Amino acid sequence: MPREQLQVLNALDVAKTQLYHFTAIVIAGMGFFTDAYDLFCVSLVTKLLGRIYYHVDGHEKPGTLPPNVAAAVNGVALCGTLAGQLFFGWLGDKMGRKRVYGMTLLIMVICSLGSGLSLSSERNSVIACLCFFRFWLGFGIGGDYPLSATIMSEYANKKTRGAFIAAVFAMQGFGILGGGMVGIVVSAAFNSAFKSPTYAVNPITSTPQQADYVWRIIVMFGAIPAALTYYWRMKMPETARYTALVAKNAKLAASDMSKVLQVEITAEEEKLEQITEERGNQFGLFSKAFLHRHGLHLLGTTSTWFLLDIAFYSQNLFQKDIFTAVGWIPPAKTMNAIEEVYKIGRAQTLIALCSTVPGYWFTVAFIDHMGRFAIQLMGFFFMTVFMFALAIPYQHWTLKENRISFVVMYAFTFFFANFGPNSTTFIVPAEIFPARLRSTCHGISAAAGKAGAIIGAFGFLYAAQNQDKNKTDAGYPPGIGIKNSLIVLGVINFLGMLFTFLVPESKGRSLEDLSGENEEEEGETELAQQTRSNQTVSV
Repeated sequence: MPREQLQVLNALDVAKTQLYHFTAIVIAGMGFFTDAYDLFCVSLVTKLLGRIYYHVDGHEKPGTLPPNVAAAVNGVALCGTLAGQLFFGWLGDKMGRKRVYGMTLLIMVICSLGSGLSLSSERNSVIACLCFFRFWLGFGIGGDYPLSATIMSEYANKKTRGAFIAAVFAMQGFGILGGGMVGIVVSAAFNSAFKSPTYAVNPITSTPQQADYVWRIIVMFGAIPAALTYYWRMKMPETARYTALVAKNAKLAASDMSKVLQVEITAEEEKLEQITEERGNQFGLFSKAFLHRHGLHLLGTTSTWFLLDIAFYSQNLFQKDIFTAVGWIPPAKTMNAIEEVYKIGRAQTLIALCSTVPGYWFTVAFIDHMGRFAIQLMGFFFMTVFMFALAIPYQHWTLKENRISFVVMYAFTFFFANFGPNSTTFIVPAEIFPARLRSTCHGISAAAGKAGAIIGAFGFLYAAQNQDKNKTDAGYPPGIGIKNSLIVLGVINFLGMLFTFLVPESKGRSLEDLSGENEEEEGETELAQQTRSNQTVSV
């Protein structure tokens, strides 16, 4: 039997869309803008780092990062993100969402600046400093995932909750777009250095001192939006669901939400005490009761996010290699170092503008109509289709006349990733678990995703090294490397589609109904029954 809901929580569930909803979206969303910018801007500068620090004097070809260094630069922030998601997810349930929320931003500001401030000219010191700060930058970014999702889900009404959480996550698309645009502006501003007579002898392999400023400015820029958001994060009240259901302070929850909603809300301290007594000793994360009620849900959210991020981060971090492979970005030996940053930034911006950003906002528009389950299943399906369509006739796409078609189809994989599982895997874990474990379970799910991202980053790099060397001078080096990688990503997306059947639909229901917090302890929750029904349908 469902219990009677606290008035403060019911008021949040039925509240009309108000200014505070949009304020919360902007405050949480700016964190995700910064997250995406910081994680993906490194793809703009890795080739430039190779030219600056690994060029051999007298060698005609531009310098490149050794595979182990490239893997470290690309993957170390993901390792930090995984650790941060687990730690801050747990801390958000122990200390409260608001108290931890500011910590993550401070870490991001400090480490964004630190990433570009290695003053040594010795390459090992520069790379070591960059990797050190990018690990801790990722640690702060990791905390933003469970906290932003949980805060937005606990602030939102049940009718448009999916759109609000999706809007926060959609700022990731603007972060990717912003990274490309900053790369374009900074590289264009510094490119005149290569036109100086000093470098007229060999403008391709020569790299002026000013080029060292380009990558530093790009990676440090991420501190600006994070710093601008800090004050407003500290002004947000703690969520009523944490205050009432976890901290057991009905009076403060009612007071905070009365100011936010601008309505009078009764504290209902006696009702909260009664609910607390009825629940008795609540089950923990590692209990049999949790396994029975939410074990399949946690398996569904972790597995789908894990599989999705293998594909998604492979695509984003190494799209420059794929575009070079099919000739859309010219070979490095045909342009100078900063021109290469400009053209990589231009390609990233175009893909983000035409497919990545629209995909996020399609999710915002349709998620509360179509539901999470349908969008996630659809996204995985079309990602699988387009990956195989690119991989199987791969040599066909390397022909010059087919390159634009390749880029268009590749863009569709980004569109359906974002109008699909990249958004829903972020939303669902913030809705279906109990308030006292919500941030922790979201952190675990997100960390599983980052484990997939690490596999994607290192795995794709290894595959890209396995290329047909005879193609190198032709301008599209990978023969078997890129093709096999795309086939593997297609298989992974198909598996993600299958594991989606473990994830329940959460559209239009209160968080307490979804998590079973309104249910008596006996029997199985409706959500668990629904998951089993999904499994039956899949069979």
